[in-house]
Amino acid sequence: MNVSRLTRILGTVVLIACVGMLTPVQHAVAGPPYVPITGAGSTWAYPAISQWISDVQQNGMNISYAPVGSTTGRSDFAQGTVDFGASEIPYGVQDGTNYDPPPTRGYAYMPDLAGGTTFMYNLTIGTQRVTNLRLSGSVIAQIFTGVITMWNDPQIAADNPGLTLPAIKIIPVVRSDGAGSTADFTQWMIATEGSWWTKYCALPAVARNPCTQTSTYPTGADPAMVAQPGDGGVAGYVSQSQADGAIGYTEYAYAIQTGFPVALVLNAAGYYTEPTPGNIAVSLLQAQINTDQSSATYLTENLSNVYTDTDPRTYELSAYSYLILPTDTTGGMTTAKGNTLGDFGSYLLCQGQTEVDTLGYSALPVNLVEDGYTQLQRIPGSNVSTETSTFIQGCHNPTFDSNGDNLLAQQDPDPPSCDMQGSTQCSTPTGGAAGSGGAAGNPSPSPSASSSTSSSTGSTGSTGSTGSTGSTGSTGSTGSTGSTSKGSTGTGSTGTGSTSKGSTGTGSTGSGSTGTGSTGTGSTGTGSTGSGSTGTGSAGSTGSTGTGSGQSCDASTGVCSASNVADDGTSSQSSGNEPVDAVPVSAPSSLGDGVQITLMVIAALMLVGLGLAPALVGQASARRERRGSGGRGNSR
Repeated sequence: MNVSRLTRILGTVVLIACVGMLTPVQHAVAGPPYVPITGAGSTWAYPAISQWISDVQQNGMNISYAPVGSTTGRSDFAQGTVDFGASEIPYGVQDGTNYDPPPTRGYAYMPDLAGGTTFMYNLTIGTQRVTNLRLSGSVIAQIFTGVITMWNDPQIAADNPGLTLPAIKIIPVVRSDGAGSTADFTQWMIATEGSWWTKYCALPAVARNPCTQTSTYPTGADPAMVAQPGDGGVAGYVSQSQADGAIGYTEYAYAIQTGFPVALVLNAAGYYTEPTPGNIAVSLLQAQINTDQSSATYLTENLSNVYTDTDPRTYELSAYSYLILPTDTTGGMTTAKGNTLGDFGSYLLCQGQTEVDTLGYSALPVNLVEDGYTQLQRIPGSNVSTETSTFIQGCHNPTFDSNGDNLLAQQDPDPPSCDMQGSTQCSTPTGGAAGSGGAAGNPSPSPSASSSTSSSTGSTGSTGSTGSTGSTGSTGSTGSTGSTSKGSTGTGSTGTGSTSKGSTGTGSTGSGSTGTGSTGTGSTGTGSTGSGSTGTGSAGSTGSTGTGSGQSCDASTGVCSASNVADDGTSSQSSGNEPVDAVPVSAPSSLGDGVQITLMVIAALMLVGLGLAPALVGQASARRERRGSGGRGNSR
């Protein structure tokens, strides 16, 4: 074999290896390509729905959702202008003299998540923001029916023995649009404080007969009452610096987004609680779910037993939200759209539930996940498997284990004694207030009540744990420190580690600490992902201590500016850093694939061989020629 021929062969081999190395491995597609779909409705569930939509974009799904309120969402679905709806209440509920008839197109309800309607407030005592307010059901009903109008009312003082509340007017903030949160709130008032709601309906400015629950809150009887569209509109109004004295009802997620506290609500057991994921899970164990598959309201809820539950962990205004799914091809529905909607529903019932606790909700229990999956099978064109048990076994819902046990409810701790009625309240902040721990926080007992102080120092963020075997990942960079000025505050920036993805090893995330200031928030360091065949994934770095918070308070007046939340659930601030809405980004599935790594090694060896082979072959040929010449000489 001559040198030129060997060179051509080696070159061909190297070329094939390189092509294999650079071409991503193609994975089998489970179903037909996704087509765009649209939805509309609940703002109560919007933060979670928005997150899920962002998550599935990387899978090729294009989903548009309009957070226009439950009432409009049900109407849009009935008219066929959207492919699915989202609502906290079903069709056919009597609302005063109005009746919301079911659509003529085929439909089914599927639970998508659980949550709590809260009472987010903006209240200061001197220069300190109140973050541990407690309210009984009677007081809440009287505030939202115009009976209690001042924050220093004796009934509010009785709920808050550790606070001397200011003599300022209460500004009740309600929804101006048709809302599931309004329906849930008024339904709770009728069930627990019916006399106040009945009196309110009878006022000339309200004149509501019959005095039923409602999706549209009646205003006009209380001149201080303000109406805003969407949960985001309510939260945005309450969080304004000039809205001292405001209180509005909204889903827990919006209080967390804006960094504001929520009132602890007195339950039937005599404890003041907030809607943590565990408390919601406990509460909804008492919800009565319609399990009659022939019923038009199959899988909808009756919450009357939740309101009277004597478990001390109960948060009475807990509820489920629903997607409204098409079951036929009327209203512009197609089987191609059904394929997209079916896979989107599968995602949110399992993997999507892993995110809802931190957003301000509670993941669904196993029975509703199973029933919801069955509902997905009714969508025309849906390609979800009919093997529900297989689906559940691979489900990563944090509420239950492989046996279906409700872990959230089982592991939820009892409230501390300082949350018991009659005791001096806990000092632990609630909702999204600094130091509360957000949705995952549990109150800690304290012998005295106080609002958040203006110079408390946050604790150090925890260090990420060591990843599994793999090469050492890079360490997340340290978040920068927020700026400090007298009375004002800033927010530490987020440090993010780079990603080096491989076959094994993942560094965990180190959480940032609470900074120093009236409501200080430490920046977050995020550990990178380690990868490779050997070594250990790096630990997430410890978040640096931020100084101050996203709120800016005037030390002399006690007025604090804060995040303003738009009706679409996004946030903006008048000053300081803005929260980031990020779309998850994943590396190509073929990156770091074992086969490709092997091909890379082979290609490298081939390249070395290509460079050395001609010289080696030339030397071998020369030796053969010398041996041949020597033999011929000897023969002569």
